[in-house]
Amino acid sequence: MVRGLLRTSNLPHLQNLIKRDPVSYREEFLQQWNHYESIRQIFQINPAEQATHFRELVTFVSQVAKFYPAETSDFPSHLSSLLLGSYGSLPPDIRHSLIQNLVMLKNKGVVTSFELLKTLFPLLPRTTSSSLRAFIRRTILTDIKTANQRTRNHKLNRAVQAMLFGMIERGMSGAVLGDKGKLRNNPGAERSSDSGDEAMWAVVLTKELWKKGVWDDAKSVAIVASGCFHPVTKVQSASLHFFLGDDEESEGSEDESEDDTVDVKSLEHKREVKKKTRSGDKKMRKVLKAASKKRKRKGAGNTPNFPAIQLLHDPQSFGEKLYDLLQKYDARFSLDHRILVMQLLARVTALHQLTVLSFYTYALKYLTRHQLRVPAILAALAQSVHALTPPDALTPAIRKLAHEFVHPGVGPEVVAAGLNAIREICRRQPWAMEEDLLGDLITYGKSRDKGVMSAARGLLQLYREVNPGMLKRRERGKAASMGLAQGTQPAPFGYAEKPAVDIEGVVLLEDHLRTHGEDKPPSDENDWEGWELESASSDDSSDSGGWIDVESDGGDHLSVSDSEDEDKKSDGKLPPNEESSTDANRTSTLATTKILTPADFALINDLRLQAATKAVESGGGSAAKRKLASLEAAKKAADSSGPGDTPTFVSENDILGPRKKAKADYEERMASIARGREGREKFGSLKGKRKKETASSSTNREKARNKPIMMIMGSKGVRGKKKQSLREKQKRLRAHIDRAKKGHH
Repeated sequence: MVRGLLRTSNLPHLQNLIKRDPVSYREEFLQQWNHYESIRQIFQINPAEQATHFRELVTFVSQVAKFYPAETSDFPSHLSSLLLGSYGSLPPDIRHSLIQNLVMLKNKGVVTSFELLKTLFPLLPRTTSSSLRAFIRRTILTDIKTANQRTRNHKLNRAVQAMLFGMIERGMSGAVLGDKGKLRNNPGAERSSDSGDEAMWAVVLTKELWKKGVWDDAKSVAIVASGCFHPVTKVQSASLHFFLGDDEESEGSEDESEDDTVDVKSLEHKREVKKKTRSGDKKMRKVLKAASKKRKRKGAGNTPNFPAIQLLHDPQSFGEKLYDLLQKYDARFSLDHRILVMQLLARVTALHQLTVLSFYTYALKYLTRHQLRVPAILAALAQSVHALTPPDALTPAIRKLAHEFVHPGVGPEVVAAGLNAIREICRRQPWAMEEDLLGDLITYGKSRDKGVMSAARGLLQLYREVNPGMLKRRERGKAASMGLAQGTQPAPFGYAEKPAVDIEGVVLLEDHLRTHGEDKPPSDENDWEGWELESASSDDSSDSGGWIDVESDGGDHLSVSDSEDEDKKSDGKLPPNEESSTDANRTSTLATTKILTPADFALINDLRLQAATKAVESGGGSAAKRKLASLEAAKKAADSSGPGDTPTFVSENDILGPRKKAKADYEERMASIARGREGREKFGSLKGKRKKETASSSTNREKARNKPIMMIMGSKGVRGKKKQSLREKQKRLRAHIDRAKKGHH
């Protein structure tokens, strides 16, 4: 081989030779390494000089650095210090090349993941190029995900989480500016330091790793929880959305307040006017698909991130800090941001049964019918109530709701919203209602408006079940009156419900399995398929060998069917199909001999629904109908939220209640028209096609003959007849007589 070929301009060729035989070409590499050192010093003084040659040398050294670890031991630190120290003065192509080569060194094992991430994390808030920022973000997420793919890399996770904590903590000492237009008036106020963008990226990356299932521990939740109290409002908003379950993709500093509405007609018009290309069609379909998903997500609502809320450390302190934040910066925060804080405070309070009594006093000023977004505020207020909330703290709120919303001087939608809000509060704490006020509210059950009537009757039915003693005798109903006559009293405030002794509906499953034979049906072999299981890489389940089927001891099973108290008829007798079921209090032993899978629980719900349907069909009375309605509502909620999710929560639709169907938009109308045309022939006149032997259209003379007189008064033929002379009229009449004679003969 001619050594003259091994010049600086032949670096790719030298790189190939070194990879084949690194020992033989060590001297050539040292020459290039010395050349790199000299060029690096020149480049540090003047980055614009020798930029292209420096980039080529860096790429060459990165490719062969693993063959000469002693000589290139300081090379990764050179790249990191250059990026972190002189990032703003580097040309864009040099930045991208240095980051790519640093990632290459990690892939070749020259640097560790932590050393790479320690360099990439500070670059995210400083990068102005969207493509480079996306590359850095994707590299960080992929590297952490790959490190935790087989087993949890606790050492790396702890180090990265410590860096994320530091990124948030560095800006916690700043002043809270709020989001009511002050940032727009003074755009440089929030960006006086990189702490806001740095903290934003820490929250965004943690949310992304949680969403991908890479991190699911309490430390990840603690990172986002600390972001809820960051002085920068957009960091607070991103952290609050994480706990509330909103699927908003925060892109750091990119996601300024953009209008997410998509004008479909405008897009279609642009496609008609501009040049037709496949790439343009693909982009339009992508935009329309994303807009459709966002519209459906907004319409269906978002389920709160209950696992993250459950992993909060010291929920009571977290809730109190949220309320302090809400009260202290009430004048600086916009209404939307205040509602976000109120919603999260309500979720945490309800899930952990916290006591933040000042929140109910704070919410009183928002309980007016003219308040913007009042349904969301009412939903948050109702959600924050639980069984341990003192009734005295809720009574003023119920009085204010009744005074502002429930009276004849407002519209029926306002009355329905007020009654529904009162009902949801009293459902969680029935003792907060006053007896006189309850009597006034249930009189709206005679309203002609469907929403008001349903809301008032729902409140009446609630107190028939939980505390019928607060109702007048004629309003209690037969079942409640019989219960009071037997001495049944509601549990006082502070008393816990009786502990469950059995799984509701498991007797039905036991009877179902007995009907299909003692052995497990073949369809139950894959009961766990399609359901979320514990990750095999988690610490608690890493040594697990899977589920173990516990065989039954072969004992005799009781041949009785399930019977519930709610399915009894109003006259005190059981329905005809359950007359023989006299052991309603039987405790099943199935749960002690068999591990119930998610498929078993789904089957239990279906069996309970079938039993409730049969009870209603056989005349089970109003109690059976209510039981069936509650089971159907629970099934609908489970289908919308998915298996294993937390039950439903209070939403704005629960506050608004049933309403008239909204006017359909353009897409819905066109879809309805298309459905109506299915199976129909193409529209158009069928005259002359059905009534003739040979299909043909009508002539112009036939069409003119059937036209209304007012349509042809101004035609040329009619005007010409009016101007005819006597001689012309005689000629026309003679011609008509001649034609008539010929036709007669």
